[in-house]
Order: sequence, then C-alpha cells, then structure tokens
Amino acid sequence: MDKRQAEERVRKLRTEINKYRYAYHVLDKELISPDALDSLKKELFDLEQKFPELVTPDSPTQRVGGKPLKSFLKVRHEKPMLSFNDAFSSEDMADWHQRLTDFLGYDAEKRAEKGQPAYYCELKIDGLAIELIYEDGVFVQGATRGDGFVGEDVTQNLRTVEAIPLKFLPPDEAARNLRGLGLDPKNFNLAPKHLIVRGEVFTTLKEFERMNREQRKKGEKEYANPRNIAAGSIRQLDPKVAAARKLDSFQYSIVTDLGQKRHEEEHLVLKALGFKTNPHNRGARTFKEVMDFREHWATHREGIDYEIDGTVIIVNSNAVFAAAGIVGKAPRGAIAYKFSPREATTVVEEIKVQVGRTGALTPVAVMRPVGVGGITITHATLHNADEIERLGLKVGDTVIVSRAGDVIPQVTQVMKHLRTGKEKAFKMPAKCPVDGSPVVRDGAIYRCSNKLCGARHRESLYHFTSRAAFDIRGVGPQILDKFLDEGLIADAADIFALREGDIAALERFGEKSAENIVKEVQSKKEVPLARLISGLSILHVGEETANLLAQRVADKNILKPSDVGKALGGFTLEKLQELPDVGPKVAASIHEWFKEKRNQDFLKKLDAVGVRVSRIAAQSKSGPLKGQVFVLTGTLASLEREAAKEKIRSLGGGVSESVSKKTTYVVAGENPGSKYAKAKELGVKVINEKDFLRIIHIG
Repeated sequence: MDKRQAEERVRKLRTEINKYRYAYHVLDKELISPDALDSLKKELFDLEQKFPELVTPDSPTQRVGGKPLKSFLKVRHEKPMLSFNDAFSSEDMADWHQRLTDFLGYDAEKRAEKGQPAYYCELKIDGLAIELIYEDGVFVQGATRGDGFVGEDVTQNLRTVEAIPLKFLPPDEAARNLRGLGLDPKNFNLAPKHLIVRGEVFTTLKEFERMNREQRKKGEKEYANPRNIAAGSIRQLDPKVAAARKLDSFQYSIVTDLGQKRHEEEHLVLKALGFKTNPHNRGARTFKEVMDFREHWATHREGIDYEIDGTVIIVNSNAVFAAAGIVGKAPRGAIAYKFSPREATTVVEEIKVQVGRTGALTPVAVMRPVGVGGITITHATLHNADEIERLGLKVGDTVIVSRAGDVIPQVTQVMKHLRTGKEKAFKMPAKCPVDGSPVVRDGAIYRCSNKLCGARHRESLYHFTSRAAFDIRGVGPQILDKFLDEGLIADAADIFALREGDIAALERFGEKSAENIVKEVQSKKEVPLARLISGLSILHVGEETANLLAQRVADKNILKPSDVGKALGGFTLEKLQELPDVGPKVAASIHEWFKEKRNQDFLKKLDAVGVRVSRIAAQSKSGPLKGQVFVLTGTLASLEREAAKEKIRSLGGGVSESVSKKTTYVVAGENPGSKYAKAKELGVKVINEKDFLRIIHIG
C-alpha cells in the first residue's frame, strides 16, 4: 500500500471508529462488537506506524498518549471552576430555596419562561471534575479543577478516555442532531473556534470490579473505591496507566457562549456536538419535582453502573443563575443534595485488637465481606470497650454497617433478634497482644503497660514522619515497615542517615525512588519546635500540648533536639501543671519522658544526624485574651482552624484540645462533637462563630 492509498484508508478508518465511538458513548448503541472495534483501531495504529506523517492530534490512536511526564503543568481557568455547597436534608434544601428567593427578590419558579423548567436536575457523579478546551473543533487541552482557579494540565490522560471526543462534530451534523433534540440550530453557534466544556471523569462499577479481580489474581491490595481510581488515573504521569483503566466521562456544562440561555440547552448542545451527557438528567418545573428527582435516585441508584453520591440542582435560566451570584466559592443558584450514608448488613466474625503508637488498644470488627457504597468492607473500628458495650455487640452478631459520609465504615447497630445463641461476648485482653505485657485501663482506653512495646515503636515511627510531626512525604507505613524489616533503621533518627544505595538495593525500590526518598528526608531536617515535640510520641501530648510546651521554651536558645530535652527536662511537675489543661497525669508523662536516659540518647542521636529546630516567635504574654483558654469544636465557616488558633495565641490566649473547668470558652462551629456536650456538662460557656469573631476582632 502506497502513501496515497494509506491516506485514504486512514481517513475512512477514523471516520468509522469515531462513528462507532459516538454511537456507543453518546447514543448508547453498540453497532459492532468491542473486539471488532479494537481490530479497526489496530489497523489504524499499524498504518500510522508505517506512515507517521499521517498521524493527527484528533486520531483515535492518540488517546493512548505519549511518554510519561515528569510533572503536570499548571492551567489557569478562563472562568473559575466553582464547587457547590451541600445539603443533607429536606430542611437544608428548603433553606437554600428560601435564601435564593430572598436574595433574588422573586421565586425562580415563577420567573421561568412559559413551559420551561425552573430548575435542572443532574446526578452527582462521584468522580473527578475536568475542563476540556477545543480549538477549531479539536481537543487541545484538558485540566483538573485544582483550586477552582488553577488546575493541572492532564491532556494526555484525558485523551485516553473514549467518551471524550478528540474532535467534536461538524456544524451540519450537529445541526441535524440539534433539530432532532427539539432546538433550532439557528439560535446557536455550532462551529466555535474556541470551546470550553466541563464534566466529570469516573470509573464504572463494572470496570471497578474487573480491576479488583486483576488485583486479587496478582495477590495485590484491592482498590478502595471507583472515585479514587478515576482521580488517581487522571493524575498519573504515565498516560498508559490511565488508558489501561478504561475510564468514562459525562460532560455537563458549556463555558463558551454559544447562544445558550438555559442550562438545559447546554446539555442538548453538548449531545448534538458529540459529547456524552447523562441521559438521566432532566428539568424540573417546580421545587417539588426537584425533591422527587432526588428521592427517586436515592432509592434507584443501584440500577446504574457508576457511583453517585447525590443530585445537583441548578437554576435553569442562565440569566437568573448569573443574577444569583456567588457566595464564598459556590454559586448561589445551585446546590448538591447529598444522599444519606449507605448501609448494609453483615456478620462480625471476630474482634481483633490493634495496638497504637501510644500503646492504646483499639478493638476492630472483622466482618464477612460486604459491599457498601462501591467498596468491599471487611473491617470497621469499634473505637473502645465502651462503644462495644453501648452497641451490645457480640462476636457472631449480625450488624448494620454504614459509611459515614460515604467514606468511613462503622458499625451502627446490632440486629439482636437475629441471634442464634452461639454468639460470644467480647472482653478486652488482660495482656498486650503484641508483647504480652499487662494491659492497664486509662479511662475509656486500655493500654499496653510496656513503653518499649514493638507495636508502639512502629506506630511512633509512623507518627514521626506524619504531617503532624516531621511531615516527610512519601515515607509512609509500608516503606517504614520495609526499612524496619530489612534492618535499615532501628529508630526514627536512623531515617536521616539513610543513603540512596541502601534503599535502591531493596526489592521494588529503584534508583529514582531511592533518590526521591533521600531528597525528601534531607529536606525535612529542620523542623518547627512544636512539631518536633509532637513527633516524640509522648503519652498524652497531642498537637496542642506540644504547641504549649514549645511556646513555654520559645525564648530559650533552642537549636538542637537535645536543647529541647534540657529545657523541658528541667521543668518540675508543678511548673508543667501551670500550662493550660496540663494536669498531674499529663505533667507526669512529660516529666518522665525527658528524664529517661533512653529518650535523652535519642534526642542526641537526632542532633548527630543533623536535625535542627527552626526559630519560632514566642507567643504574646499579654493582650486582651491573656489567661483565657479556648477549645474549638466543629467546622468554622469563615476561617481555617489553624488560623483561628494562631489569632487566639497572638492575642495572648491559649488553645486546648480538651474541655475542662479551666476552659474559658468552647467555640462551636458546624457539626460540633463531644466537646460541646462536655462543655455543657461542666458549665463552660459555649459561643458561636459570630461571637468568637467579635472576641478576636474579626468581622
């Protein structure tokens, strides 16, 4: 075959392949079998290999992408990619509708064009939001949402998604499609030079199960859920990884002005141009229809082959939507109505006990595998012995397990009427399951009494590298386990002495990964004082207490870890108890830690490997909040929790992790936890966010 013949054959192959792709992904029609379609693609690929000058950016073969990238480039969105606020109940939805009406000064339902829906309802896909840019009809760039203003260029990976057209349909064909959808093509620009559309990339449940079957065959860990696969695939530097995972995609928004006046029209124009849209999305004339749409899918979502975690409701009129404006980072004219946590029943076959970094024993339910919300659950934490007693749980019980927020599995109820009589009561062990040391009770918590317990040591290493301490990225539990098992490290200080050759010699570690690990470790040798103290895993010392200790010695000449030992080791029990919420038990724990020679030697070893303490400003010892102690609980809407803490400290106040009689205020944000109840019990004053902002002079 000469070049002229090849060129003609390539043109026809591309036309046929695109036709079948459009039929399958947009019209949901399988005109030929997947095997036959693969055969056509193989022929096209072979011809392009023989005649590389015939390769074009919009060729179906280009979905596989090029060579792996070293990093992703940043992309600034022409218009922000906003996210939606969430509603979790019919009351939340009614409040949203009322706020929208109050802001607009009219009901969107009554302002809708005659015969047109006031709202547009969409299924909320549990995937990854994307933006696609086309120039002269050809896909040229794809990006993630990022922070809403700047995303990552993932063009090569998005090319691998069959549902995303590499070239949208020509005007005459799009016009025919649009007429078939009930719109007049004359009202729309169907041949834009520059087009921006937005949508979602996701993994179907069928593909999710296929991938996990492959993982099981290889004896490797199964994937947690479909969304993680989609997001992880699109953010792979090697596009061949994304190609192998057979992702899917729906588009739901047109950023470019093509003449659309209603959001519903955007979906129809997208479909006419050859984009895949969700066939279940539809308009709603009334607010009641909006609620009916959500309730239908709350009970019918098992009938579709992808994960949805709610519905999205958007004001249909683009003019009204624009008039509603933006509140925070979300449009006022749209909201996501989330589904309640999914639940399933299963049987607790065993209760195991795990030992944490401080020696705390945590009971964990081992269950018959059960699918909940797209993942297979076999374990769920039971928190402590009191929780087991509250549930009335026995080994062998049938339980209801749910995923709170569709993420964390937990046992919520025991179905006692299904008991057979063979169930067995559970008791916390008297000896540590790791080293056999006696177990002691500390309030609701059981602990291993041996401070040198192997499990505690391993967990303390995990904590040492975590974000709360040295923040050594890429050196997580699995890698630390490998280093321990291979004898490369005996304690956390040894991590800083590792060399590339030590790591590269290990199985499944290459030179590049070894280089990256060593570079990251060396970059974290200088650490803020509070995070160094937190990283020591001192019993009862969390992030807030570590910060209080750091502030207490901030004015001393602390340059090395051993200086920390000298400064804090010189404190008497009485001096330590002067700190807010440091009682006799916490003071004794701190005092004993710094007096132990083993710990003093460890601090000196950190000195020797080059760990240094970065300078911090001493907390204000005067100010309007001097002597006042704050406890934060729940989510603050107007500022991040760390920013709130810093503001309190800058005004001379203190922050505590727990509520006590020494607490001045408990600041309750949205969804406050047990600290709120504790404050009420102790008679501590509880204030809302508005009052808190007034106290710290914000707003």
